[in-house]
Amino acid sequence: MGGCSSSPKSPPAPPRPPTPPPSPTLKTPWRQVSWGNQADLQYVKNFQLQNDQVRHGRALLYGPVGAGKSSFINSVSNVLRRRITCPALTNATIEEKGSFTKKYETHNIKKDAGQFYPFVFNDLMGLEEGSGRGVRVEDIKLAMMGHVKEGYKFNPASPLSTSDSGCNPSPSPEDRVHVVVCVYSGNMTEINSSVLQKMKAIREAASDLGIPQLAVLTKFDEACPETEKDLKNVYKSKLVKRKMGDLSSKLGIPLNFILPVKNYSEETQLNDDIDTLILSALRMMIDLGEDFIDSKL
Repeated sequence: MGGCSSSPKSPPAPPRPPTPPPSPTLKTPWRQVSWGNQADLQYVKNFQLQNDQVRHGRALLYGPVGAGKSSFINSVSNVLRRRITCPALTNATIEEKGSFTKKYETHNIKKDAGQFYPFVFNDLMGLEEGSGRGVRVEDIKLAMMGHVKEGYKFNPASPLSTSDSGCNPSPSPEDRVHVVVCVYSGNMTEINSSVLQKMKAIREAASDLGIPQLAVLTKFDEACPETEKDLKNVYKSKLVKRKMGDLSSKLGIPLNFILPVKNYSEETQLNDDIDTLILSALRMMIDLGEDFIDSKL
């Protein structure tokens, strides 16, 4: 009698659902792109230089080994010639060490029969870690001023000298570089410190010469699954935006002069989205180069 009674226990609270991970993409793109618009293509096709001293603008591409400099030249050729082309030889063997490009080469893009577009690209050996490897910063400085002859074979151990047969002692306005383009892979985890110092030295040299500069971020689709699924996510991708911001802060190139580009690599047919990004970068190169020619030469 009078025994104790216990109240029933409350049922355990249901487990909280796990917090979903943050979205890898922004709700809206932070930079607007007119995908599939033919305006940039027509602009490039109709472009003509107005300076009688210069028949073509010259863009010099530099960057670490494997960044995609030669592949970018091929991609521009693909877009403008409307088929897969290969004016600049590339290497797909990942075991190969060092730069595949050994010589200073000028690449023209064919237009109509017997004609070429009024701009050229100069490809050169890639930057490598440490001294005595890859292209030397001194040689890139000479190339900017037009002192490196076509076909000069770079010597990582020794810079080009005035007595060398590869030296052009009296460059014309057309021999000079009119826009400098840094090509950097978005698939790299970190910029090696010695390579970064070389890139900064090149940027400073171009600035001293008054040459305009921009950067293209390649291979971002290999690092970002969202852009690999759909290239139109490039300006929604938080990862791509962060990589562009990191490159801007480390190298000093303003963010609005850094453009993501996917090179043609595995494709055998042209792709409108790939073309859109390539043409956007190409148009900026052309405009900056023309501004330099008009104001400095």
